[in-house]
Amino acid sequence: LHCDIPSQVVAAIDINTTANLIYKHNFPDTPLWNKTIEGISLDDFNKLSFDMILMSPPCQPFTRIGLQGDITDPRTKSFLYILDLLPRLSRLPRFILLENVKGFETSSARERLVKTLTECGYEFQEIMVSPPSVGIPNSRLRYFLIAKISTGQLSTQTSLKILDAFPHAAKSDSAEKPKVLSPTCQCTSKPEEEMQSGGVLYKLETRTESQRKIDQNSDLSVREIQDFLEPQTEVNMEHYLLPPKTLLRYGLLLDIVKPKCRRSVCFTKGYGRYVEGTGSVLQSSVESVFMGLDQCSEEEKLQRLSKLKLRYFTPREVANLMGFPQSFSFPEQISTIQRYRVLGNSLNVLVVSRLLQLLVS
Repeated sequence: LHCDIPSQVVAAIDINTTANLIYKHNFPDTPLWNKTIEGISLDDFNKLSFDMILMSPPCQPFTRIGLQGDITDPRTKSFLYILDLLPRLSRLPRFILLENVKGFETSSARERLVKTLTECGYEFQEIMVSPPSVGIPNSRLRYFLIAKISTGQLSTQTSLKILDAFPHAAKSDSAEKPKVLSPTCQCTSKPEEEMQSGGVLYKLETRTESQRKIDQNSDLSVREIQDFLEPQTEVNMEHYLLPPKTLLRYGLLLDIVKPKCRRSVCFTKGYGRYVEGTGSVLQSSVESVFMGLDQCSEEEKLQRLSKLKLRYFTPREVANLMGFPQSFSFPEQISTIQRYRVLGNSLNVLVVSRLLQLLVS
């Protein structure tokens, strides 16, 4: 985890068979439990005698595009089980780190979490943070909570320390800046759609969206996309080119980045299968073809779009943009689509490592 924190993982727990295969491939000596959290008894947890819990509960109950079922969604069962179990452990863990999507910060699940932590004697801090804050050109705004058993130290200037942990905090795009949340968090910022103004430019983009991309690409504290790409000689990039049908249908909706860009949008589990809203694609040529494209015939449109040599990022490149170390690898039997899927369900490793360093320091 990019951390120099002496540690031993006493148990990794997941029910996703693909994720477990990948985990076992990278950490062959770590005990891996293929079972639900609620299937583990209080006695089993006590036997582990752990000092830290790292958890990323299912995000579907809290996503902005989902049903937002919150604690009524059956997928919160494991999280609620942990909250029920925590006060009954024979020894409370010293540290807790939790990650989830934007939306969790205003949920009933978050209220229960904060109530349980307070009753158990934890101090905690909450933050919304995205990878540009650690110099990585990929938007993935997420909620994090770090907690430790109360010593009267965590709350002292912790907000400043959290911001100090992200020295590359984006200067130009307020949505990407780390935001420390207050204990009585009631975030009421407008959805992105409502904040957009101005006419639509070519490529079905509002002026606000276009300006935001220009601002992001101007932020020199964030590295360029090309720093995260695989060498062309090592991979057959033809496999990753967007097919003609996709170019014709989604050409005006794609989020396109070039190697010199300092931005890309969040990669989701649908990347490689679906196009709209699942992640950026890379333009491999220097052509500019969009002006007047909507007036062209399908044949001419396809000819123009093909000149861009648009391709998906490879799974290794997505992993690079999510802060995974070079030592990380996939077992050969895991397909490209499966790789995209688990990466889309993952988190930014470098962001987590910064928070862990802060938590245990």
